[in-house]
Amino acid sequence: MRHSLALYLELIRWNRPAGWLLLLWPSLYALWIAAEGFPGWHLVAVFTLGTVLMRSAGCCLNDVADREFDRHVKRTAQRPVTTGAVSVREALALGAVLAALAFSLVLTTNNAAIEWSFAALAIAVIYPYAKRFVAMPQAVLGVAFSFGIPMAFAAVEGEVPLLAWVLLLGNLFWVLAYDTEYAMVDRDDDLRIGIKTSAITLGRADVPVVMASYLIAVTTWAVVMAGRIPTIVLLLASAAALAQALWHFTLIRGRTREGCFRAFRVNHWFGFTLFAGTVVGYLL
Repeated sequence: MRHSLALYLELIRWNRPAGWLLLLWPSLYALWIAAEGFPGWHLVAVFTLGTVLMRSAGCCLNDVADREFDRHVKRTAQRPVTTGAVSVREALALGAVLAALAFSLVLTTNNAAIEWSFAALAIAVIYPYAKRFVAMPQAVLGVAFSFGIPMAFAAVEGEVPLLAWVLLLGNLFWVLAYDTEYAMVDRDDDLRIGIKTSAITLGRADVPVVMASYLIAVTTWAVVMAGRIPTIVLLLASAAALAQALWHFTLIRGRTREGCFRAFRVNHWFGFTLFAGTVVGYLL
């Protein structure tokens, strides 16, 4: 049992919290914006725990969908489902339990959030298969990883206004930036096995597009927050986020596996910066 638990924890990437932090920060700052300040501990707890659970469920489904591809990629060849240490049935069962737990949290909010959760689930299920058909599957991931934003507005306001979709679009560009960095790590393996990724589709335009995507993400957040928080907070948070983007440029411009993977792994600090700017701005 202890061995099985260790395998399940490895399957859901328990030792790699950066993955769920990438999902968490946009959802939380959307809660703050929708509530025009602190949204209450109930919603913070629901979205925090729900993010961890859904990211873990997504890992189970992703590893099942990609098990034949993963065995040919250096970075993923030893994943539990790929090696057979965890069966497909076990992985899917675990993913279903985790998704059900996340849904039980949504049930404590309101009808609007419950209804939008079905759309979020559908997109999460579609994404693992997008790389077989879509030249830029990172854009599909961008929608999936940004869907906490409309759900946050639904949970607070009972509806999803245009503002939520503007924030989702800006966050989609951030996802495109960091997941392209991630794809750049595996570009050689993905070319060999025929997987479609933004790193392959963009070719030598990968670095410029990543940098432009960071700029669009920061600009969108800044435009939305203008007039909502003090200008000094907006400028400081935007400058800090852009400084991180420039640091990422130094990591990915050589297109090395190590540099691109490091850039991806520290991306959650970019999201935290925008979240912190939002929280501090409403406090002041």
